[in-house]
Amino acid sequence: MPYQSQLHPDSFRGQTIIVTGGGSGIGRCIAHEVTGLGGHAVLIGRTEEKLSAVADEIQSDGGACSYHCLDIRDEDAVVATIKAVVEQQGAIHGLVNNAGGQFPALLAQINKKGFEAVVRSNLVGGFLMAREVYNQSMSQHGGSIVNITADNSGGMPMMGHSGAARAGMENLTQTAAVEWASSSVRVNAVAPGYILSSGFDTYDPDFLRQLLPGFRETIPLDRLGEEAEVSASVCFLLSDAARYITGQVLRIDGGGSLKHHSPLWRPSSAKNRQAFNGFHRSRRPKVVEELEAEGKL
Repeated sequence: MPYQSQLHPDSFRGQTIIVTGGGSGIGRCIAHEVTGLGGHAVLIGRTEEKLSAVADEIQSDGGACSYHCLDIRDEDAVVATIKAVVEQQGAIHGLVNNAGGQFPALLAQINKKGFEAVVRSNLVGGFLMAREVYNQSMSQHGGSIVNITADNSGGMPMMGHSGAARAGMENLTQTAAVEWASSSVRVNAVAPGYILSSGFDTYDPDFLRQLLPGFRETIPLDRLGEEAEVSASVCFLLSDAARYITGQVLRIDGGGSLKHHSPLWRPSSAKNRQAFNGFHRSRRPKVVEELEAEGKL
């Protein structure tokens, strides 16, 4: 079964789209949808084993892709990699700034090194990628950039370093959208809420077992999101159908950012909670499978 995208199957035919963090989670899903729509996905990440595994998946499904192993926080590596992509593929039509990472901690417990590492991963690396894609290709040919941030509205307790970086990325998105509009480069962002991705596997399982069941109570749609529900929005923003959309942040969070906690409102369980999951190779995080089997999620 191929990827069940809602876009036209030739939406990205002849296009080259870079996906950072393409070796796992949401990035892996986006890369599959991009190639399922006829595009050539360039996977970027730090772990060659992961990138190679996703490339094998895509190629066995009949898609076209390549990969480059690097740390997007390394300016020289980013410059050289974009140069190589342009030489190999020609124009770069799309960039998905998906790579990032963080760890749970209270602000009072985060040292300078940890704070800077998260900001460099979630903000500086994305800036470097966008700048080089613009300078080396999109300034001449146009294109679309989608930055993946996170729902940081109202602050991000236990993730203050990530929240600061994500807020910065939202402002960077708006600034780039204005500065690069004359080159017909559109820059948007998506802010996922709680998504059932392999990213959960990087956290302590006991920590997640305590938190995940309570997450649903904060979401009006009464469920966690699927990777494909993020990818669908990203691919729409990359597509020609979004040619008049730029500088926007789309929140993909089931209404969680509406902050509906009020003594006057006690939501009941949502009915008809069907999710969209067109990703034919989707994998549930282990802790999520366990909680679902126990009826706790």
